[in-house]
Amino acid sequence: MREHRWESCQTYSFQEVSALTDRLMQAGFSVPGLEKELIGYIEDWQVSHPSEIHRLDHWTTEDVTLTHILEGWSGDFFLLAGKYHTAFEDHQALDTYCSVCHPFLLEGRFTTLLPKAMFWIGFRHSHSFIRVRIHTNEIIAPGEPCSDAQRALWIEERLAAFDSVIAMLDIPVTAREENGKVTLTSSRREAALFCSWPDAFGPCQFEYNSADAYEFLVPASRLAATMGTQPVTVRSYLTGFSEEQLQDFQTSVPWTHMAYRCSLHTTFGELPTVQKMLGESGRLYTTLYEFGTRTHLQRGPEASAVFGIVGHAGAFQFEIRLNQLPLTQSETTEWLTSMLHVPLVYAPLSAFP
Repeated sequence: MREHRWESCQTYSFQEVSALTDRLMQAGFSVPGLEKELIGYIEDWQVSHPSEIHRLDHWTTEDVTLTHILEGWSGDFFLLAGKYHTAFEDHQALDTYCSVCHPFLLEGRFTTLLPKAMFWIGFRHSHSFIRVRIHTNEIIAPGEPCSDAQRALWIEERLAAFDSVIAMLDIPVTAREENGKVTLTSSRREAALFCSWPDAFGPCQFEYNSADAYEFLVPASRLAATMGTQPVTVRSYLTGFSEEQLQDFQTSVPWTHMAYRCSLHTTFGELPTVQKMLGESGRLYTTLYEFGTRTHLQRGPEASAVFGIVGHAGAFQFEIRLNQLPLTQSETTEWLTSMLHVPLVYAPLSAFP
């Protein structure tokens, strides 16, 4: 699910971050001290070789994924995905994962949806999958009534978008309205279908699985072809492979540059050291405090909030994410700013990588 998100209007040194958390602790927030163990999430850490992950050997890491990033790419998607699958077949195991992500254009014009969407074609040990995600032009969380006046339009456009994609992929999936929301079902009982990224009008993403590793290569190419000759950014994700196996992917598939993402166990006080290790490219996110809004706000519906910091290029920003708005967007911004004594701006993350 996409979240409502705010970030600080300026960046801060770690000393300033520590001073703010000390002040919040004194005000009753359960924020961590410098020795508190945390999980940090690293994204887009640019590397020149897979061996660079060893720079993090001081910490315990999990979910390590190497991303191949091809910028300005306009080649044959069928051949590209086929090369990744060929390399995957040589090294696949129970815990390995490979996927290729490419944008596509929705057919028709929409008021509630952006024209550019995204798909992933992926391979696991026992199956392949096609994943499709559409992007709404605003975030409306489950249960929020702010667009009920246009509910019929939201549902109509989501049904039309999914119907168009399903027809292009030629898969046995049906989209329909049920109890005021969009639902998807498959007539093929043995094929798993997962729906996710929900908002008030139903899912924004579905993933359809098959035991046939080659089933989605041609259908996915039809989605990719909607971009025409327009250069795009293609990302491929590799998880569970050894350094030597990653070298095989590197030599068999064209790429422009690589980046890692992973989670690591660290302490609050070590975050500047981790950030320095990442250099200028990687982003480091850490949750500092989770709370229900009723803990600090005595009006509006209860919402779940996550307060954290994002480190990038030697500086830090604060961020807060909410699963729904307890007040109007402007009122929520004003409340969060006054609570933290930090100027904040509404800044949702993109639905796509």
